[in-house]
Amino acid sequence: MTVLLVDIGNSRIKWARLDGGSFGPRRAAAHLGWSRADYGRRLFKGARTVELAVVSSVAGPHVNRALAAAARRAGASVRFVKVPRRGGGVTVGYAEPWRLGVDRFVAAVGAHALFAGVPLCVVGVGTALTIDLVGADGRHRGGVIIPGPTLMVETLLDRTHGIRRRAQGGRAVVVGRSLFGRSTRAGVVQGARYAAAATIDQAVEQAGRLVGRRPLVVLTGGGAPAVRGLLRSHWVLVPDLVLRGLGVLCRAQAPGRTSQGPKRRR
Repeated sequence: MTVLLVDIGNSRIKWARLDGGSFGPRRAAAHLGWSRADYGRRLFKGARTVELAVVSSVAGPHVNRALAAAARRAGASVRFVKVPRRGGGVTVGYAEPWRLGVDRFVAAVGAHALFAGVPLCVVGVGTALTIDLVGADGRHRGGVIIPGPTLMVETLLDRTHGIRRRAQGGRAVVVGRSLFGRSTRAGVVQGARYAAAATIDQAVEQAGRLVGRRPLVVLTGGGAPAVRGLLRSHWVLVPDLVLRGLGVLCRAQAPGRTSQGPKRRR
């Protein structure tokens, strides 16, 4: 069976085909403004017919309906993953599992499968920055959510006048890895990146006390490259972490709603 794995975030979509346990090429794009026809053309056209799409989506009902309609037109079924109490080797620590974002759950599944027996801080750097602590046994111990670096910058520029005026047209030139920018724009950008990195490092410190050893940071998301070089903690980068988690859940036949139709630190 050819399965399409789809990770839909707030602004970007990633997808890959899983055929007989083997991943095809991973693809990604900004999905803002996509129609049903766009989803059909970009995701479902190909030499092999897709029979099932397994989807992790935080993009909302409008996007989900467009994707489901495109799948039906292509003759494929769709499974929108839900967050269970246990699945893919991970036990969710929230009192109400559905309140954990599905992307965070699936990323935790992917990370735990890749680094079995190792405590992890699973970090997604996108519109939001999320950190989830997963014990070596797969038990989710809780999480952190703050604005991602890009959202920090956008919010600061949107909610101020003087900073916005001085940052417009300014160059975000950074000298080495210095926190201190030599323009307003550089100061805002570096401040946001360092704030994100400091939160991750602090999470690792506290997580180590909870689980008895310092966890490995598993980074994913489009904003990860801007933060990784500022971290003091040991990290690995897995850009397709949610797709990998979807592959684990797909092979395990995880429950969901059905409608017809690593790179290492130096």
